[in-house]
Amino acid sequence: MRITGGKLKGRIIKCPDGVIRPAMDKMRESVFAILGDLEGKSWLDLFSGSGTIAIEAVSHGATDVELCEKDRLKIKTVLENVSLTEKEMDVKIRCHFMAVELFIKRCKKQFDYIFLDPPFPYKFHEQLAAQCAQRGLLKCNGTLMVHRPSEREMPEKIESLSLCDRRIYGRSVVDFYSIAE
Repeated sequence: MRITGGKLKGRIIKCPDGVIRPAMDKMRESVFAILGDLEGKSWLDLFSGSGTIAIEAVSHGATDVELCEKDRLKIKTVLENVSLTEKEMDVKIRCHFMAVELFIKRCKKQFDYIFLDPPFPYKFHEQLAAQCAQRGLLKCNGTLMVHRPSEREMPEKIESLSLCDRRIYGRSVVDFYSIAE
C-alpha cells in the first residue's frame, strides 16, 4: 500500500498479517481530495487496520491524530507504519489497541474528523455512528465518515448527524455526516 497524497505521497506502508481489507487507493485519494487541507485538524481513525488512513490524515496536515484497532496481530505493523509519520512529519499518532466500541465508550475527546471503517461483514455501522454522536465525539463543524459495502444501507439521519454527501467506489460507499443544525 502507498500514501496517495500530501507530504508523504508515494510512501509505502506495510500491510499487517491477518484479515485486512485496506481502503482502496482511489477511495482514499478521493476522500482526502473532498476534505481538502486538514492543517491543524484532529482525526480519529476507527478500525484502523494498518494505520493508513491515520497516516494519510497526517500527510494532509492533521496534527492531532488517533487510531483504534483491536486486532493484536496488527500492533507491530501499525507501530512500524506510524513511526514513519513520526520521523518524517514530527506528528505523533496516538494508538489505541482495543475494541472500537470500548474506545468510543471511554473517549472524552472531540475530533474534527472521524473515519469509521469496520470490516465489511460488520453489521453495526449505524449503531457506531450513533454512539459517536451520543458521546459528542464529533466537533460542531466536523465530519464523520462511514466506509461500508454498498449492500448495507445507511440512513439520512443518525441521532444529531445528517448525511451531507455520499460517494460510491464500486462495491464500496463512503457516507459523510455532519451535525444537523
